[in-house]
Amino acid sequence: MTSSDKSLSHDVFVYGSFQEPSVVNLILECSPVMVPAQLHGYHVYRLKGRLHACISPSENGLINGKILTGLTDSQLENLDMIEGSEYVRKTVEVVLTDTSEKKQVETYVWANKDDPNLYGEWDFEEWRRLHMDKFIEASTKFIEWKKNPDGRSREEFEKFVFDDPPTAA
Repeated sequence: MTSSDKSLSHDVFVYGSFQEPSVVNLILECSPVMVPAQLHGYHVYRLKGRLHACISPSENGLINGKILTGLTDSQLENLDMIEGSEYVRKTVEVVLTDTSEKKQVETYVWANKDDPNLYGEWDFEEWRRLHMDKFIEASTKFIEWKKNPDGRSREEFEKFVFDDPPTAA
């Protein structure tokens, strides 16, 4: 692999639902290598009424997550699209769990650090038990939409990531 080839791949630290291989496989349409890592200086929050996590800077925070390695531009675009404008992709330094090596990677940080809907700590195992199936269903619809928008907007699919979507009156 030449150095120019390396610039085409991306490593992304994930901390929420994207730690689940079935979600990653669906969104990226492949099974990237996932490497355990820690991100210092951030906290992983719950979002009131949402099925997914977010992170925001926190002085003493520590997040255990995974690095999705070797992503293509197209795969990164899929992540960008599903995260939407509520997240900002940012370069951060993580520590590999197995080797303590430091590595620069990208991650998705909640854009509004003062959002009143941030609370507590997001729990992966709880999400897996209670919300994973619904999240996979929503992600499937999103990927189908990306392939064939058919005049529909992204906002139509955002409602699927809410815990209790509003019902029609």
